[in-house]
Amino acid sequence: MIVDVVMYLLLGAAMGTLGGLFGIGGGLVAIPALGVLFGLDQQLAQGTALLMVLPNVLLALWRYNQRNRISVRNAMMLIGPSFFVSWLTSLWAVRVDAQSMRIGFVAFLIVLTLFNLIQMYWRKGDAGLELRHRNWLWLLGVGSGVTAGMFGVGGGVIATPILTGLFGATQVVAQGLALALAAPATVITLTTYAVHDHVDWLMGIPLAIGGLASISWGVALAHSLPERLLRSLFCVFLVICAIMLCFRV
Repeated sequence: MIVDVVMYLLLGAAMGTLGGLFGIGGGLVAIPALGVLFGLDQQLAQGTALLMVLPNVLLALWRYNQRNRISVRNAMMLIGPSFFVSWLTSLWAVRVDAQSMRIGFVAFLIVLTLFNLIQMYWRKGDAGLELRHRNWLWLLGVGSGVTAGMFGVGGGVIATPILTGLFGATQVVAQGLALALAAPATVITLTTYAVHDHVDWLMGIPLAIGGLASISWGVALAHSLPERLLRSLFCVFLVICAIMLCFRV
């Protein structure tokens, strides 16, 4: 039992570092890791990952806001629709066949990787603190809510590349806004998964503690890396996650 707890703490620390680095809370790597290493079905892996993600997202959000003040107006335009849509989608996701859910998650990661690569080399306009097309942020909130409710990931994973590619945000500004978007959606999605017994609390709590202890390192590292390198690492990270999940399909 003690060995298991230590292992979960260390795994949570690794995921927390990655979550801070990429502004994703650690859930994207936790889901395939829990499925491949511990044999959890897709919904249980997602619910347990959400338990780890929530405190990590809140801490990372605080750290990002300390370094680069997050626009409350922009954040609220994202949060409102995302919160409602993620709740509706999560009610449906807990009833989907686990194998179908896993296949869908792999396809989601592949599409996301391709989008990241395309926008990294074809993005037009200069990145900055002020967003382009700000009035369309609500639509991004809806899309993020769908993926948050369905797969347990949304803010950092889908919002960050879109905020940089279409709205003209820098990578760091985008990751801070994505964390603000992810926080309330994570709360409602975790609640739904927990009500339907798709959370392993004995595993998730040590993972969360380990993540909290390390996520600040990832945030500091994110602010020290060149923009293109950070994006390239994010693409590599997505590919690794997809490959891990393919072993369970």
